[in-house]
Amino acid sequence: MQRNYTHLSAEDRGLIMAEQLRGSSGARIARMLGRCRSTISRELSRNRASDGSYRASIAGSAYRRRRQASVRRLKLMEGSALYGFVRHKLLDRYWSPQQIAARLRQMHPDDPTWQVSHETIYASIYAHPKGALRQGMIAALRQSKPARGRPRRSAARPGGLPIAEALRIHNRPEEIESRQLPGHWEGDFIKGAFNRSAVGTLVERKSRFVVLCKMDGCSAEAALEGFTRQMKKMPAFLRESLTYDRGSEMARHEELARRLKLDIWFADPYSPWQRGSNENTNGLLRQFLPKGADLSQVSQIQLNAIARLMNGRPRQTLEWKTPEEVMAQDIAQFRNRVALDS
Repeated sequence: MQRNYTHLSAEDRGLIMAEQLRGSSGARIARMLGRCRSTISRELSRNRASDGSYRASIAGSAYRRRRQASVRRLKLMEGSALYGFVRHKLLDRYWSPQQIAARLRQMHPDDPTWQVSHETIYASIYAHPKGALRQGMIAALRQSKPARGRPRRSAARPGGLPIAEALRIHNRPEEIESRQLPGHWEGDFIKGAFNRSAVGTLVERKSRFVVLCKMDGCSAEAALEGFTRQMKKMPAFLRESLTYDRGSEMARHEELARRLKLDIWFADPYSPWQRGSNENTNGLLRQFLPKGADLSQVSQIQLNAIARLMNGRPRQTLEWKTPEEVMAQDIAQFRNRVALDS
């Protein structure tokens, strides 16, 4: 006998009822339906009425109720508070599913109804391919690379701004490399269409806090004025050092160091990994400042709004705190030390 594990149909239940009324055994009914004897036995035992009879319609209704109860309920049901939280972070804050899942675990550590894995968020989006949640996911997938973290294989070549040996990154103090103290930054330019416009990007190494600077062009004068203007808004203790590449926009780095009272260190040519935090941030910023755009049309107010979005995202490297939270802690700790010393 060939075994068939498909669910019993209405016709199967009708035959079972008829044969049971005739007094046929479970084994005979199983042979007639081509089913396992245990299948018929379970069907009769779970749906037998108090008088011992079997009714196909009642058994069918009970079967449908059990099937409905066995379906796993979706956690991200449209209209629920959890769905609203996820949708807001995806569409309005540009968080990734992993960031959302981690923040929910922090907010509700003892409430599993408010916890959802990033895989569940992905699954919900793919289940609603035309919904707003999927649109948010497309925005959340900020980078799409064929391979992640592939190191550059080519050897470094000489080039870029000529730099004194004393300012090379290899002479930078170890305390900067360890990321234990705040106030050490990495900087760069994001350039627009035809390299005619630019936005200055600064990332604090410890907190990954982002500052964006509007530039009036791509010249060394523009870099001097733009970086000075925005970095002057930071507390003096948060202006310890800046690590930059050897782009020509840093030709006036000595003046910039004097204005901001910080040390400037220069990475080796063609070595972006030496400023990894800034390089990663620049890739994420392309979501808001795409290649080929005229960045001269982007105001400082708009750049500040983009920076707030970046600084409000939980980061795994920060144990799922946000850069603004870590920066606020560093500022509070500094003020406490000053108060104790005074």
